[in-house]
Amino acid sequence: MEYVRFGNTGLKVSRLCLGCMTYGTPKWRDWVLDEETSRPFIFRALEHGINFFDTADIYSLGESEAVLGRALKGIPRNEVVVATKVFNAMSDKPNQSGLSRKHIFEGIDASLKRLQMDYVDLYQIHRWDPETPIEETMEALHDVVKAGKALYIGASSMAAWQFAKATYLADQRGWTRFVSMQNHYNLVYREEEREMNPLCREEGIAIFPWSPLARGFLAGNRTRDKGGETPRSKSDGFAHHMYYQDNDFETLDRVIELAKRYGVSNAQIALAWMLHKPDVTTPIIGVSKMPHLEEAIAAMKIKLSSDDMAYLEAPYKPHIVLGY
Repeated sequence: MEYVRFGNTGLKVSRLCLGCMTYGTPKWRDWVLDEETSRPFIFRALEHGINFFDTADIYSLGESEAVLGRALKGIPRNEVVVATKVFNAMSDKPNQSGLSRKHIFEGIDASLKRLQMDYVDLYQIHRWDPETPIEETMEALHDVVKAGKALYIGASSMAAWQFAKATYLADQRGWTRFVSMQNHYNLVYREEEREMNPLCREEGIAIFPWSPLARGFLAGNRTRDKGGETPRSKSDGFAHHMYYQDNDFETLDRVIELAKRYGVSNAQIALAWMLHKPDVTTPIIGVSKMPHLEEAIAAMKIKLSSDDMAYLEAPYKPHIVLGY
């Protein structure tokens, strides 16, 4: 396993991050694995040297955090990097969503209780909250760090101007600044290359994208009539909204062709492309089948040429903004 600096921090994370949205309870989503079937993936990731785990309070309404926390219980805390998120509604009560000072303070305490940890390494805002002044949010996050409940703070999927505003405000007020951006980025959605990725590069902010395989689209088991061969693809209307444009399939055709040439899977080519992008710190992989985890690990050894990269990228056409 390779380890890299997390942006401009001194934190070292594995080149791949295990996303834990797939682990929790199928009562939340029918494709989510229960605890018994989730734990082997976490243990196998650890065996491979993955030390970075990303979850959120909203995943399985807290059960993902609980499953991850119990799985890591016997692992020395200084050997793992745990990230979670706050923003989404945890109930229908008025103050149990968003980025108010109240919800952030209560959210971090609830997450720590479920994780059975004294602190998280990275506490992220899951989305931008238009109803809460960014000053309130940034000061609350700063106070969470000063209280020792989080070591770093990060953000996910927002407009570049919003992220720049929050970062500038933190610098201006002497508050803790964001060290990472978890954004929507893959071979068939590259709009982040316009503003967000360059902003992060300029500010030394780590990028660890979600959905590097475009919710399974780049694995090659989708068809042009919006069909699919997996339980998740059949029920994932979100993916149908985001992908399936004609040029997306043109890109997929090139992924398939290159995969055959290299003798690897389609998913490995798509992941290898991302690992070759200099702005990307560590992609988040979500796996529900053990061979997929093994393939993701092996993808780190694939060396794509500059011609390969250009060939994969050539069919891309601008997309509407997706993911936030």
